[in-house]
Amino acid sequence: MISTVHRVVVLGLCFVLGAITASATNGADYLRDLQAEAIANGYSPAAHWGWQPRNYVLWGSHSNRLIPVYTYGTKGAGSQIDLQDYIGANSRYRNREAVEKLYGYVPDRTVSSAAEYMDQTDVYRIQRAALEAGKKHIFLVVFDGMDWQTTRAASIYNLQRVAYTEGRGVGTHFQDYTAGGTSQFGFMVTAPHNEGTSVDVDTQVVENPGGELRGGYDPARGGPNPWTAGADPQYLVSEPKQATNRHAYTDSSSASTGMTAGVKTYNGAIAVDAQGKQVEPIAHRAQARGYKVGIVSSVPISHATPASGYAHNVGRDDYQDLIRDMLGLSSISHPDEPLPGLDVVIGGGYGELHEKSSGQGKNFVPGNAYLTDDDLARVDVKHGGEYVVAQRASGVRGGQALAEAARQAAAQGKRLLGFYGLGNAKGHLPFQTADGDFQPAPGKSKKAEQYTAADITENPTLADMTSAALAVLQSSGQGMWLLVEPGDVDWANHDNNLDNSIGAVNSGDAAVKVITDWVEQHSNWQESLLIVTADHGHYLFLDRPELLIAPPAVTR
Repeated sequence: MISTVHRVVVLGLCFVLGAITASATNGADYLRDLQAEAIANGYSPAAHWGWQPRNYVLWGSHSNRLIPVYTYGTKGAGSQIDLQDYIGANSRYRNREAVEKLYGYVPDRTVSSAAEYMDQTDVYRIQRAALEAGKKHIFLVVFDGMDWQTTRAASIYNLQRVAYTEGRGVGTHFQDYTAGGTSQFGFMVTAPHNEGTSVDVDTQVVENPGGELRGGYDPARGGPNPWTAGADPQYLVSEPKQATNRHAYTDSSSASTGMTAGVKTYNGAIAVDAQGKQVEPIAHRAQARGYKVGIVSSVPISHATPASGYAHNVGRDDYQDLIRDMLGLSSISHPDEPLPGLDVVIGGGYGELHEKSSGQGKNFVPGNAYLTDDDLARVDVKHGGEYVVAQRASGVRGGQALAEAARQAAAQGKRLLGFYGLGNAKGHLPFQTADGDFQPAPGKSKKAEQYTAADITENPTLADMTSAALAVLQSSGQGMWLLVEPGDVDWANHDNNLDNSIGAVNSGDAAVKVITDWVEQHSNWQESLLIVTADHGHYLFLDRPELLIAPPAVTR
């Protein structure tokens, strides 16, 4: 007799082999080949990362590019909810006093009478206005690291044609979906308050407020919109370091704090301002009004973007304390009066074990880098806690187990904690790749992640996670706030991996569709609001975008 464990593993292996067979039947995985050849040669005629077209992997970090913002349920929805209140003539970047209030100083070359863009903190202002206006359901989807160029690459692959050269574009669900005519499009500045702030996580003190390099945005050098290049291709990545009038580019923690708490802060800050003072994320406001609140991520559960949506800390790497805030436990930031905790927390980090952690302070507990065994036991309903816990288990299909845990939590009026990921890949979910076969090409390290059948079947998808979150958050009928992070876009772009990047955009897009489908089935766009955006960009250039289309000999 075949055991349940063996049956699941065999089914998972059949799934992977089926994808491989389909790829072989339909022709080569040309996007994977393009990526592999680019890494092997150091060059691709199709694309490059950085300011030198002949160097495919020159730049592997963030950039200061303007970032697209897609909204749903905002058009005509009222003052400070409608996107028009933040863009064009209403851009804060046209007004010197508004810019100074935003940054606490006036960044060089940042005030522009022609500015069309909003600021990242305006994403928070829209959510706050929606909450105060009585919008019942507020959703924020943050594609970590997805700029206009990354989205366009996914569009070209999906449509098998170059469909646009500017603007909102088409080719993904979030681009095509109109929300009954209530959808709008804009773009925003993501610059932080500063880079180079030093902190002490043990005392929760900012040691040098103001840091070493200030933020700001110069449209002449950076470009007036996401699709128009500026005069200085090195400006957007603050290079060269000896240049004058540079502006810092953001990290995920500063960016997420801006979008969820409405303040400009330093790179590394988790819901604290530039001086280290705790600020109030929109989730706290919603929770105080009786809303259920949740956060979902495809990468480790207390990484910068999800953590900034609820926790407080002067340092983004203090992962175990960050998840304590998210789960309503005592932490370094809230030792005596813990935060109430999120109603849903689902993310990665499972299997990521460390004996030491330099960024986590003196109270770091060896073992899982993100969630200690003691903390996990403390919150589990099986030990008197508030959370129904679903985590990766041998031979158990992740999506099904998570859905069942969500049904249990909803039926019993409990919270939900989902803990998944790949311990051999720093805790994130498997990359589905552009064609969805979970066979990544090599990145800049010249290595490719490899997954077993169990890695794929034992982990839910981001769409599965989003569905589970909605099942729990909707159960009270009191309204909800939900942050969803397709975080693997960032990981793929850091790795200069176009195959993984496109796959990550599409897996995140599937999660967006889960939300829009839920609104259409259970709500409407008068009482619901969705914002889809990114925390920052990277530095991909599509030199010959038509090369992302399958060659004639290959049919997808």
